[in-house]
Amino acid sequence: MKILVVGSGGREHALVWRLAQGGHAVVAAPGNPGIARLAECAPVAVGDLDGLVALATARAVDLVVVGPEAPLVAGLADRLRAAGVPTFGPGAAGAVLEGSKAWSKQFFARHGIRTARFFVVEDVAAADAAIAELGGGCVVKADGLCAGKGVVVAKDGDEARAAARAMLDGRFGAAGQRLVVEQKIRGREVSLLALTDGARLEVLAPAEDHKTLLDGDRGPNTGGMGTVSPAWVTDAVVARATAEILEPTVRGLAAEGIDYRGVLYAGLMIEPDGTPWIIEYNCRFGDPETQPVMARLDGDLGAVLAGAAAGAMPAGAIGWSPRTAVCVVVAAAGYPDAPRAGDPITGLDGLDGGDLIVFHAGTATKDGALVSAGGRVLGVTGLGADVEAARGVAYAAIDRIGLAGKQLRTDIGRRGS
Repeated sequence: MKILVVGSGGREHALVWRLAQGGHAVVAAPGNPGIARLAECAPVAVGDLDGLVALATARAVDLVVVGPEAPLVAGLADRLRAAGVPTFGPGAAGAVLEGSKAWSKQFFARHGIRTARFFVVEDVAAADAAIAELGGGCVVKADGLCAGKGVVVAKDGDEARAAARAMLDGRFGAAGQRLVVEQKIRGREVSLLALTDGARLEVLAPAEDHKTLLDGDRGPNTGGMGTVSPAWVTDAVVARATAEILEPTVRGLAAEGIDYRGVLYAGLMIEPDGTPWIIEYNCRFGDPETQPVMARLDGDLGAVLAGAAAGAMPAGAIGWSPRTAVCVVVAAAGYPDAPRAGDPITGLDGLDGGDLIVFHAGTATKDGALVSAGGRVLGVTGLGADVEAARGVAYAAIDRIGLAGKQLRTDIGRRGS
C-alpha cells in the first residue's frame, strides 16, 4: 500500500518505521530528518488541512494515518473521507474525546464508565468551591488541547487554586477558559492503546509513561520523558480495563452516533486491588508510548490500520515480541517551558541498528547539519530480554549523542512495582 502519515514527531517516526518494515511505501507530511531516511517527506504542515487533502488525493494514497491530535480535532479525517480517502483517525465528533476534557468526563458519566468525581468550572469562584469540595489536593485540568501540559496534580488547596487561576487567566489561552477539577485517584498509571474500527477493539501492549521532567517523578509535567513496554500490569488487569473501560467507550460512542475509527488511548489509574479508572482519553497514538510499542509489534500494521479505516479490522493480525522496549527521551535545554532550538546534534551516524532505534522527535537540518528543533528531540529506544537490558542499550547510546544542554531522566524503567 501507499500510506500517508501526517506528522513530524517521534510518534510519526515510529509509525513510519513500522509501516516501512511491513513493505509499505510511505509519504510523510511534513516528516523530519529521521523519517526522511525511510520515506518521502512532503512539505505540508499538519495544520494545512486543504494541503493535506490535496496531497492525499494527488498521490492517490491507499490510506492516511493521522498522527497528532490537533488536525483530528479540526476535522481532517472528516475532510479526507469526504474526498474518498480511507483514513485511520476519528472525525471531529470523536476527537472531542481528547479535544474537550469536560465533554469526555460528561461522556463517562453518561455511560457509567469509572472515572474520578469531577466538576466543570469556568470562573475562579466555581474553581475554589470545587477544590474545597474535593478537599484541596486534587487535579486541575485545562479543558482544551495543551500539548500534554495542561494538567496540575496539586498536593494541596493552595497549589490547586494557583493552578486554576493561572489557567483561567490565560496560561493556555482559550484551552484554559474552562477547567475540569477532579478527585485524585490513588494508584499507578498505565497507558493502554487500542485500535478500533468503530465496533471491535485490538488492544495493544501496555506501556508506562514517565511524565515529569526529573528523576523520581519530580519537576514539571512534560509531554513525556520516557516509556517502557510491556508495562507492569498483569494480563488480568488489562482484560478488566478492556471490559470495564474500553469496550463501554466504544459502545457509548456508537450509541451517540459517533463512527470512531482510530486509536483510543486510555490513560488509566490502577488501584492496588487492580480496579481500573479512566483518567482521560487521547484520540491518537501516544508519544512517546508509540515508540516502544512499535518496536515490539509483530505483524502488518498497515493492513490492520487499513481494515480499521474501512470498518472491518482483521482479527489476530498483530503479535508481540517477548522482549522489553525502553524509550528514553532526550530533550532540549530549557524544555518544557522554553526549549532551545538550533543546537547541533552529533553522534548519530551508525548508531541505529540491532537492538537500538533512534526516533527523531524534534530535529531539523540546517546547512546540511542535524540540529534540534523542538522540546523533545530524540526518543532513544532500546530492546532487551528484560527492562535492565533494554535500559542498558538505550542509555549506552545516549552517552554517544552530543547535544548542548541535553536533558533526560536516568530512571526510565526503574519505577517501583
